[in-house]
Amino acid sequence: MTNNKNSIEIKFFALIREQIGEPSTELDFIENETMEALKQRVMQNGEHYKLALSAPLVMACNQTIVGPEHRVQLGDEIAFFPPVTGG
Repeated sequence: MTNNKNSIEIKFFALIREQIGEPSTELDFIENETMEALKQRVMQNGEHYKLALSAPLVMACNQTIVGPEHRVQLGDEIAFFPPVTGG
């Protein structure tokens, strides 16, 4: 996926990627948008996005785990993935 200068790429990993059926999506950048608001916009891409992103997930920005109130900046690397479980 090519990232133009006014968009942001969101990457999906593990089970979320499998449920959505693609490794990433791209949305127009909105200044001052939070990670939660970005996730909500991604969920509007279709029912399979909504189902995959409604489950508990981890959000990362620039390879650092962040909370839902983290503000996205143009050029950030955004990723959504399921929580890691251990035994």
